[in-house]
Amino acid sequence: MTPTLPFDLVVRGGTVVTPGGTVATDVGIREGKIVALGDLGAATTAATFEARGLHVLPGVIDSQVHFREPGGLHKEDLATGSTAAVLGGVTAVMEMPNTEPPTTTAAALTEKLTLARGRVRCDIAFYVGGALDNLDDLDDLERLPGCAGVKIFMGSSTGRLLVEHDERLAQALSRGHRRVAIHAEDELRLRERRHLAAEAAHPRAHPVWRDAETALTATWRILALARRFGRPIHVLHVSTAEELEVLAMCKDLATIEVTPQHLTLEAPDCYERLGTLAQMNPPIRDGRHREALWAAVRSGLVDVLGSDHAPHTADEKHRPYPQSPSGMPGVQTLVPLMLDHVAAGRLSLERLVDLTSAGPARVFGIAGKGRVAPGFDADLTIVDLAARRTIRNGEQATRCGWTPFDGTKVVGWPMATVLRGKVVMRDGQVVGEPGGRPLRFIDAMPPSAAVE
Repeated sequence: MTPTLPFDLVVRGGTVVTPGGTVATDVGIREGKIVALGDLGAATTAATFEARGLHVLPGVIDSQVHFREPGGLHKEDLATGSTAAVLGGVTAVMEMPNTEPPTTTAAALTEKLTLARGRVRCDIAFYVGGALDNLDDLDDLERLPGCAGVKIFMGSSTGRLLVEHDERLAQALSRGHRRVAIHAEDELRLRERRHLAAEAAHPRAHPVWRDAETALTATWRILALARRFGRPIHVLHVSTAEELEVLAMCKDLATIEVTPQHLTLEAPDCYERLGTLAQMNPPIRDGRHREALWAAVRSGLVDVLGSDHAPHTADEKHRPYPQSPSGMPGVQTLVPLMLDHVAAGRLSLERLVDLTSAGPARVFGIAGKGRVAPGFDADLTIVDLAARRTIRNGEQATRCGWTPFDGTKVVGWPMATVLRGKVVMRDGQVVGEPGGRPLRFIDAMPPSAAVE
C-alpha cells in the first residue's frame, strides 16, 4: 500500500542490503528516519535519489579514528577528518582520546563536542582515555552524552594516556559497565626490545620490535582482568594469529576489531615499498598473520572493522626510523579497499555490512544506527560495485594529504553518502553544510531515556 504522507527523500531502484536480505527496492525517508521499504513509485516525495545500478548499504560506522583536534591541527582536525569520512562513504565515527590535551575529563569531552558542533559532516562520538589520574572517575565519564566509552592504552602511548600495570588496569575495569576499548601491546616488552628498532634503523624492524608476543602478552593480561571483573572489552586492531586463537575462547567477554591495513598490506613487502608510510601500531605483519585475520573475518570471529585513521604529515613520517611516528590515514579509503576485497571474493557484501554497520552498532550499543530498516536513522552508504577507480593522494581530504594506498586500483567505490536523510556526498563532492551530531549509546542512557 502506498503511504499517504509525503516523503522527504526516496532512494529509488537500488539493490538494498537489509537485515532480511539483499533486495531491489525503494527506501522512503521522513524526518531523518527510514519509514518505508518497497515499491514507492506512486508516493509523493520532496526529493529523489535514483539508485538503479547501485547498492544501498547501511551507513558505515568507523569505530576508530584519530582526528587530532585539539593539539594536532597541522595534520588533521574535526572538519577535515569528517569530510574525508563522508567522501569515503562513512556516516559516523568514534574518535580517540590521545589529543593534546587528552580527553580524560568531562571538561575535555565537552570541549570536543563544542568544537564539533557545526563543523563535522558525519555523526561522531568521543572516547574518554583512561589515565592514572582519572581511573576513579571512569564510571561517571563513560555515561556522559557524546562519550563513545573508555579507551585504554596498555602500551604505545605518550604522556598520561598509558595504563600499563595490572593493579591500575584492575582499577579501571572495576568501575563502570560499558565495553572498554583496549590497545593491547605490553609496555614492558616494548621498552626491553626498543633497541632492536634503533639498531636496525629501518621500518622493516617494526614487527620485530613490536612482535607477536608483545601483543599476545597484553591480550592475555587484559582478558584475565576482564574475566575477574566480568567487564566486556573490545580489543582494537588485532594483528596476530595467536591473539585470535585466545580471543576465540573468550567471546562472552571480548569483541574483536581488525583494520583494512592489516588485511591488505603484508610484511616485508610493505616496508620495502612504502618505508615509514607503512608504520603503525601494532605493526603490519607477515602473510601468516594476514591469512589468520582473513580466516577470522570469514568465520565470523571478527566483530568490527575500523580504519584506525591516524594521520601524520609526510615530513613527520619521513623522519628516520624509529623517530618516525606510527599511524596512517584510512577513513576515506576503508570502503573502497573493502569493496575491492568483496570484488575479489574474499568476503561477501553482507559480511562487510555486518563488520562496518550492524557490527559496530551491536558491539557498542549505538542507538538507531546500523540497519536499513524502518525506524532507524536514514544513514546510507550508496556504492557502485562495478566502478573501477584508482586511489590517489590528491583526492584525499585529510589534512596530511597522503595515503599508503596511493596508486592502488580498486573495484567498487562509494558514490553517495546519506546522513539522516540528507545527501552529504555525491559523486565525490560534499553537499550542503556540516550537519553531524553526537552519537547516542543505549548503555549510556538513563533507564527513562532508553525506553523513550
